[in-house]
Order: sequence, then C-alpha cells, then structure tokens
Amino acid sequence: MPGLVEASEITAEELARYEELQVQAADFARRGETDTLVSMFEAGLPLNLSDAKGNTLLMLAAYNGQLETARVLLERGAATEQRNDRGQTPLGGVAFKGYCELADLLLEHGADVNADNGGGKAPLLFATMFGRFKMRRLLKRYGAKMWSQ
Repeated sequence: MPGLVEASEITAEELARYEELQVQAADFARRGETDTLVSMFEAGLPLNLSDAKGNTLLMLAAYNGQLETARVLLERGAATEQRNDRGQTPLGGVAFKGYCELADLLLEHGADVNADNGGGKAPLLFATMFGRFKMRRLLKRYGAKMWSQ
C-alpha cells in the first residue's frame, strides 16, 4: 500500500523523535493542553498512548484534574479501563484525588465503578481511605462496592 513505512525503514533519529513526541503528549495531557493534543491525534498519534509507567493520556489528564482534556479524550473514544503498570484505572485515580466531576464524566463514558485497581480494591475504597466523602456518595449512586467483584 503506498505511503506506508516499513519498520525497517524508520531511522534511529525518527524513532527518537517519536519517543520525544510521546513524552510531550503526556505532558500536554497533564497540563490540559487539549488543542495541542487534538492536533497530535489528527496527525496520527494514538489516542490510548501510554507513558513508561503505563499511564494513558486519559489517566494523566484525569489524575491532574484536567476536565476538558479528559472530556475530549473520552469523546474521541479513549479507553476508560486501560490500566497503568500498578493496575489502576483513571476512575481509581480520580477517586483517590476526589475529583467528582471527572469521576462523573468517566462513569458517564462507561468506566466500571467496581473495577479492580489492584489487589481487589475498587475506587470506593480509595475514596474512603482518603476521606473523599463527596466522591463516596457519587460512587455509591453508581452502585459502587468497596472491593471489586
């Protein structure tokens, strides 16, 4: 197929540049630079890209309180259940941080309220452990349990 590049045709410099772009995309997600991320997706950057620790762009945006960036990622189809290297989901991260609007957004886009976030711990357990009482009420409205099924 014309236009496709074989892996053997990619130079070390091009590979290094791609790795640099991945790091930049992660930083843009953390800082809420939504427009820049959108232009990167339009240029072919994968939506569910993850960093060296397995954190997706959605996880990074959500964990850092970037509501609009998370909304755009979800509207474009970002995976709500892709876990990082510690087995955590974006919902687990926002339950720990207490970001209710982000939790509601993730749940509206299909996040599993009882997902195992490592060792059977569900997001409700994180909210409880860290005194996030508004988060507890929100998660319970969605049928949350302390431990994953």
